[in-house]
Amino acid sequence: MINGKTAYLKKLTSKIKMQSVDVGKELEGSTPPSVFIGSWNYPKVYAGPMIAPLQGDTTIMDMPESWIPQEKTQDDIIGYRMSLVRGKQQVGIRDLENGFVEKLQDISLASKSIGSEAEFGNKPRGQSFSDEHAPHGPSAIIQKFDIENVKWDHQLEKVFYDSDLRAADALINLHNKGVPFSNMQKAFSVGAMGVGKRRRLVPTRWSITACDSTIADILLRDVRQYDILDVHRVYEFKSLNNYYAVLLMPTEWQYEWMEAFLRVMGNEELIFSDSESNAGKKGYSTVGGCYYTCKMAILEALAQEKVQAGAIVLREAYNGYVPLGVFNVRENVRNAMSQPPREFEDMKTALNYISLKLRLPMKRFVEQSSLLKELLQSRQTTLDSFIPK
Repeated sequence: MINGKTAYLKKLTSKIKMQSVDVGKELEGSTPPSVFIGSWNYPKVYAGPMIAPLQGDTTIMDMPESWIPQEKTQDDIIGYRMSLVRGKQQVGIRDLENGFVEKLQDISLASKSIGSEAEFGNKPRGQSFSDEHAPHGPSAIIQKFDIENVKWDHQLEKVFYDSDLRAADALINLHNKGVPFSNMQKAFSVGAMGVGKRRRLVPTRWSITACDSTIADILLRDVRQYDILDVHRVYEFKSLNNYYAVLLMPTEWQYEWMEAFLRVMGNEELIFSDSESNAGKKGYSTVGGCYYTCKMAILEALAQEKVQAGAIVLREAYNGYVPLGVFNVRENVRNAMSQPPREFEDMKTALNYISLKLRLPMKRFVEQSSLLKELLQSRQTTLDSFIPK
């Protein structure tokens, strides 16, 4: 399954041609703050800052949490990201005392944008699109790099200097204090948290899923202790050429994620899915990081309300959709969970409501599913008995 989705998204991103910012071998500008750690050739990776050729506050360019609430369009977001130039040097993941890596830690812990100067070996070229991380503009080997004096974020600074604090405990502490996910993820990625001897650089796309799954697992421990929801609820949200429907059910925690890509490139109608029972999940999800980021967003809402429920999530991506990273899932689901829900007495009426909002027949999702199909069978309900044709 992951090969199918991976191949599909690789084909989709290969067709996307965006205009990256044009810069020369010398660049003076501002980092949002932003860093990128690659995964190629691990454990020797290409790491470096991302810099915009602009002066002043560039925070918005690497703050996904603000894009949907501020109603930024897909073009706005792509414009921000294509303006970020990635500098890179090859470093070992444990080489945290390297002067270049220390500057990356400074950037990741900063409380605001930082004036930066860079010299590249060659003119930065290209662009990067991925379903896992936000896109960025051209890149090149960085030969010289300087930043202005940095003031660290107070909460991140405390985590950095506590070398006895486990990374998982640091993440949930920061989450509970309202530190933006993207800020803690960057700090995690540059080895700025965790027990001292275990700290290391973590590739950006790996660090995003590590932070999502770690926070979700800790939240789930609390959610399992809460009373079970006594009604079916549907939350929904639509943005950036996506529609999301979250069905909460009056059961112990169980979870299924289903995503459909509908005529994004042509006439295709593809569905990818994965799920877990109350006993949990073994191995990495077949649908990648979106599974964990959605799970975290739902558990975040359940923990805040102090209630337990099962969750079925349906996503449709439409023509015009561009992979912008798993933030797209996290922040859309967060926004869905912040909307007033619709309540239903049973699964039949809840699914009937959702089916009216989907472009793809509900039957297609059920055929692809494992958990939803099992729940319907346990109720001795046939799909055709209540889903409009």
